[in-house]
Amino acid sequence: MRLPQALREARGCTLCEPDLPLGARPLLQGSGRSRLLIIGQAPGAAAHESGTPWDDRSGQRLREWLGLTSERFYDPSFVALMPMGFCYPGTGASGDLPPRPECAPLWHDRLLRAFRGVCLTLYLGKHAHARYLGDRYATLTQAVAAYDDLLPEAMVLPHPSPRNNIWLKKNAWFLELAVPRLRQAVGELLRAS
Repeated sequence: MRLPQALREARGCTLCEPDLPLGARPLLQGSGRSRLLIIGQAPGAAAHESGTPWDDRSGQRLREWLGLTSERFYDPSFVALMPMGFCYPGTGASGDLPPRPECAPLWHDRLLRAFRGVCLTLYLGKHAHARYLGDRYATLTQAVAAYDDLLPEAMVLPHPSPRNNIWLKKNAWFLELAVPRLRQAVGELLRAS
């Protein structure tokens, strides 16, 4: 399947609509030329409302980690955004609910086959880590710490949510060592584009 068709179909998906508190609004972006693929969790309420993925404080922090402007981040010829769940799942007792389980099995393989230009894939948070690298690293922290083993093709990041400030304080090496390597890898992609 060609990417424009796959994106159209994914953006039109309403499979989970009965289980979504704000209805279906699949948020993803990309093109056949996307060099960087970010597989996150699911859009938050602010992103659902605006219709723009990562349109919140988590997105600001992510763009800071990447060293990308908003213009470059939202340029589908450079960045593809494909969350584990395409729609806002609602809120639970301790924040947003996990991504709906239907999206990744239904859409990811089709989209991944069509994102032919991707050179670096970033797996954000425990859901992306579990699906794609869970058999290699027992914990998210171990996967994040393995950045030198995974680069230049991939890297695992903690979710950039402010809720992860405690993890960031406990793992100061992430901002001191891993983020500069991430920015270097993204910079190399930019120069090659």
